[in-house]
Amino acid sequence: MYRHILIPTDGSELSQEAVANGVAMAKAIDAKVTVVTVSMPFHTFAVEPGMVTDTREEYEKHAAAFASKYLHAAKQAASAAGVGCDTVHVEHPHPYQAIIDTATQKACDLIVMASHGRRGISAVVLGSETLKVLTHSAIPVLVVRAALRTASKESAHGGKAAA
Repeated sequence: MYRHILIPTDGSELSQEAVANGVAMAKAIDAKVTVVTVSMPFHTFAVEPGMVTDTREEYEKHAAAFASKYLHAAKQAASAAGVGCDTVHVEHPHPYQAIIDTATQKACDLIVMASHGRRGISAVVLGSETLKVLTHSAIPVLVVRAALRTASKESAHGGKAAA
């Protein structure tokens, strides 16, 4: 079955849930994980608030600090579960491509990632890195969805969502 799972994270609550699910799956099937986070390269003309107010050096320092924080948390989760874990920080203008490239370079045979479950126009306007990975990757992708997480919390609490 799967021996090496890639888990992308952006530090969000949902991607942390994907990390937890990916690590649990790896433990259950005796696989290892690689966790990747992707930073956008600095652009002089940008709409990202951090890029507009920061110099290149400040932006890169902040991006590295956030990446380190996200990757450290994921490595701790894997370590606590007794799962081998490598971490990778990639700078790339297209996160989905960086995810696919990392999975290929690291010889991963499964990608476990989060999806916010946006539908309709918000999905079209905002785009979806998960959808792009699903569309372009030859490697299987397991998607952890926000709606499923909420439903499982409700069933665990007698039909009421946990606070």
